[in-house]
Amino acid sequence: MDPRLQRRVQRYGWDKAANLYESYWSRQLAPAQARVLALAALRPGERVIDIACGTGLVTFPAAEAVGPTGHVLATDISDAMVETVRAERAALGFGWIEVSRMDAEALSSADATFDAAICALGLMYVPFPVKALAEMRRVLRPGGRAVAGVWGRRDRCGWAEIFPIVERRVVSDVCPMFFQLGTGDSLSRAFADAGFVEISAERLATTLVYESDTQAIGAAFAGGPVALAYSHFDEATRESAHAEYRASIEPHRRGTGYEIPGEFVIVAGRVA
Repeated sequence: MDPRLQRRVQRYGWDKAANLYESYWSRQLAPAQARVLALAALRPGERVIDIACGTGLVTFPAAEAVGPTGHVLATDISDAMVETVRAERAALGFGWIEVSRMDAEALSSADATFDAAICALGLMYVPFPVKALAEMRRVLRPGGRAVAGVWGRRDRCGWAEIFPIVERRVVSDVCPMFFQLGTGDSLSRAFADAGFVEISAERLATTLVYESDTQAIGAAFAGGPVALAYSHFDEATRESAHAEYRASIEPHRRGTGYEIPGEFVIVAGRVA
């Protein structure tokens, strides 16, 4: 896939999903985000960069951890996500949060600026993850630490059929290698290739709980990574895609809702 097209799909796709993202995904992603923050071990007064910040689900806990004597730079490729964080920052009065639209592979920050870099569930969408990790390392001070989380193995994520279901209806180029970093030790090797040391990795099993068909379908199509492609579907195409997706998650139905298995991979590293 053309990297420029992939970045464009991500930018405008997440613009489409921004207003629905938290309502469908905040509870589902919380275990991975909490673990990223725990491994980052942020301390008062530190400077932190949050890459692919989305609506700020990790940004604001990070800001609380470093306090007003610290600094958090929240970055995302999506204008709508960035504006969402800006609005929440103003509402909460978190003046030590800076928000900027940036490409993870070309951060505009100076070298050796931050004590910690975090990226919770964003690297899967980057054309060249090692390049993004190298950028994280570049902006970290000596001894600085980085933590990134991605979705795990495809066969451990019960919602994974969403991608071929969409691709059969429109060429979306959403994330052609979505599960690659969650397979084997791929994310750890990417950290090593980017120059990090003292690398550690862990897998975290999780369950995505949805109380209804509406929630499960909304999360998969309108509130997530296929939102741009989904926006081009006519009503008949949407109905057929919904039906196929419901069939794919039927084994995980519990009453009127679903308990869909998932897996995260969390990796931490340090700058020498």
